[in-house]
Amino acid sequence: MHSTLNEEVATIRKFNRFYTNVLGLLNQDILKSEFSLSEARVLHEIQKSENCTSKSLAELLSMDPGYLSRILKKLQEDGLVDKKPSSEDGRSHYLYCTEKGEEKIAELNARSDEQLYQLVKSLSEEDRIKIVQNVVSLEHILTDRQNLKLEDITIRNHVRPGDASYITYMHARIYSKEYNYNTPVFEGYVAQSFHDFLMNYDPNKYKLWIAEHNNEIVGSIAILDYGDRAQLRWFLLHPDYRGIGLGKHLLNDAIGFCKQKGFKTVYLETTNDLDQAISMYTKAGFVKVAEKENDSWKDNLTELKFELNLEDSE
Repeated sequence: MHSTLNEEVATIRKFNRFYTNVLGLLNQDILKSEFSLSEARVLHEIQKSENCTSKSLAELLSMDPGYLSRILKKLQEDGLVDKKPSSEDGRSHYLYCTEKGEEKIAELNARSDEQLYQLVKSLSEEDRIKIVQNVVSLEHILTDRQNLKLEDITIRNHVRPGDASYITYMHARIYSKEYNYNTPVFEGYVAQSFHDFLMNYDPNKYKLWIAEHNNEIVGSIAILDYGDRAQLRWFLLHPDYRGIGLGKHLLNDAIGFCKQKGFKTVYLETTNDLDQAISMYTKAGFVKVAEKENDSWKDNLTELKFELNLEDSE
């Protein structure tokens, strides 16, 4: 393996050892109960899974079927788990938690909550938020991102400290990685535009939409008021959040806001290499009205100006 990857693997393994020790997962019994870690996992999965079978359970937990069978036998003998025949297939049986099993799970959950409460109660709010964000990000990265839905995203309009800096950072990273832009020059351009925005910020004239997932910014768009004209700016999505309808949702919100405010036209500036963005703009009714060369961000780049006549789009 590459030396950098070796270092990353070593860091992850170090964290695994640390967190395992913090939670006491090396102990024979979990949360001072009569259950082993494997038994507790099986009980939890049966409780939360619909139409749970031993086969689906073994696949979900990546557990040897023989080992799982012994655990299930013990849980059944203890009166925590039982099974019932499938209504679709009489040869199959679904596992479920008995009333006693539900009570045991509630007890385990309460102990687990208390354990984590004791772990984080002395931390600052900022540190607690950071832990939650990192845990959610880890789960998001290591699981199928195709499960992400538009409903998972929250959108706010009020400007918080650090928003402009983070959106500037996103622009610099994404445009450098995906389009090979000259990062210092382009980042300076975006930073200057946000400087002007913040120095003249008026919530009655400007509106900024911030898309977040688990308290982390994943997209943005803004409308700036210039009399009877509006400018659309900082329309950007994190690559992991494309393809779920978020871009279309933000663009429609921005255009709807312009109509509500009574603007006659809304314009935007983009570049000829942003094919997906241009396609979205033209589908929304924007028309190219001007272009000019701009080699400061990238060789052979052309800046494009698009405009939407809101009076014609009613």
